[in-house]
Amino acid sequence: MQSELISIRQDIHAHPEMAMTEVRTSALVAAKLKEWGITVTENVGLTGVVGTLKSLRPGDQTIALRADMDALQLNEQNDVPYISTKPGTMHACGHDGHTTMLLGAAKYLAEHRDSFCGTVHFIFQPGEEALKGAIAMINDNLFDRFSIDAIYGLHNYADPLGKFTIRPGPMMAASDRWYVTFHGTGGHGGLGPHLATDITVLQAQFILALQTIVSRNVSAIDSAVISVGALESGSFDSVNVMPSKLRIGGTARSLTESVRNTIEQRIRELANGLATTFGCTVEVEYTRFSVALVNHKEQTERAIKAAELLVGEANIDRNRQPSMGGEDFAFFLLKRPGAFIFMGICDGTKSRNLHSPTYDFNDDAIAYGVAYWISLVQQELTH
Repeated sequence: MQSELISIRQDIHAHPEMAMTEVRTSALVAAKLKEWGITVTENVGLTGVVGTLKSLRPGDQTIALRADMDALQLNEQNDVPYISTKPGTMHACGHDGHTTMLLGAAKYLAEHRDSFCGTVHFIFQPGEEALKGAIAMINDNLFDRFSIDAIYGLHNYADPLGKFTIRPGPMMAASDRWYVTFHGTGGHGGLGPHLATDITVLQAQFILALQTIVSRNVSAIDSAVISVGALESGSFDSVNVMPSKLRIGGTARSLTESVRNTIEQRIRELANGLATTFGCTVEVEYTRFSVALVNHKEQTERAIKAAELLVGEANIDRNRQPSMGGEDFAFFLLKRPGAFIFMGICDGTKSRNLHSPTYDFNDDAIAYGVAYWISLVQQELTH
């Protein structure tokens, strides 16, 4: 199937679509699944697609496999014939490859319905990059409409081709965003700074204080990240004017709910405490996006076994270092047991760094992903 799958992957790559707008990609996926005799449910969670395949042999168990479909807001810098046809949008995270690999597995299993016992649901999810797609599908009653005993996900990574990495328990971080807005009086920076409440000094103290949360409020054996990503205030056309309003925004990442709660609490306490000290007022917004991705132990072992059957024990890292990146597959794992695994795609030919304008999924990796999904289904649905 390699030639056909490469053609599909490169077609999706050339026509990227942003989160929750994957109309063309969803239509392509649905058409292929129908062509191969798979039952299709469209518009699940807006643009999501679910393919359902029952085995020829009797079996009551069900398994769900998930691939994401959306692209990123980047200008592609690759020199390939299938370069993005949409300026400012490109598949820089390999979701074109993920979609293609799951399609490949669907086609193979449709042609070999006697190789497993039970039902497979192929979930093609929108909006992973915006951390909205999984919730949209769940809110559209995904788990009520489709019987699912366990759910699995896969993501490519800049590891050697044919290497799989995973770990039980927390593997990817909860992803949050925070915004703090300080209000002061403003004033003349040259004539009367002593008559004003200076929020610029306040923000400097606040940003430095933020760094004490991880170092002094989070245990050294836990992982957490707090970063400032935006700061806006004042005008470079009037640098002698002390601003009356200043806004700071950033991200926070954590692997456990207790650390997550501590981060939110301390950001609020520091902002309010410093505002009081400087005679200012403050508004704090803290938004929780994705939850931490926590692999279930039993399903992690099954994922490992499926990968080992393909590439051998030496090419499986069972204790992958947790990542502070976010992944909304985590929401599915709150609803059903399952596991998420990373698959290496690097062969030394070009950059495979995620979210880079020069990223391009390695077509030689397609067969590994297809074979992993097939292996997983055949060892999960055995009776």
